[in-house]
Amino acid sequence: MRLDIYVNYRGNCEQAFHFYEQHLGGRISGIVRHGDQPNPNIPAEWKGKVLHARIEIGGTVLMGADIPQAEPTRSAYLTLTLDSEADAERVYAVLAEGGEIFMKMEKTPFANRFAMLRDKFGVSWMLLHETASV
Repeated sequence: MRLDIYVNYRGNCEQAFHFYEQHLGGRISGIVRHGDQPNPNIPAEWKGKVLHARIEIGGTVLMGADIPQAEPTRSAYLTLTLDSEADAERVYAVLAEGGEIFMKMEKTPFANRFAMLRDKFGVSWMLLHETASV
């Protein structure tokens, strides 16, 4: 058994996955478009949008799709545990650009670096570089 994550996007899934591939070291292993399925009810403008995509980031599988009425993630966060403070700062800068910061990157009682934000694609992230004792 394995627990994976699935995120719905509002038309920018492919753009988000390529962004994560470039900046987070992910590897996209598949993209299927709405137009690849035999469904005459799919509007023409959605045929090129993502029906199902898969990317692996740091050993975790993230899957996603474009859904017309998808909402930004609210109470769930994708959490990246980074290997160094420098990595945490770099990823924070990349994901925060064009997004919304909930908690700026700082030291906390449980982490050398910790931040919470929503990226420009509507996905909420926690970034964490843990202290040695946690």
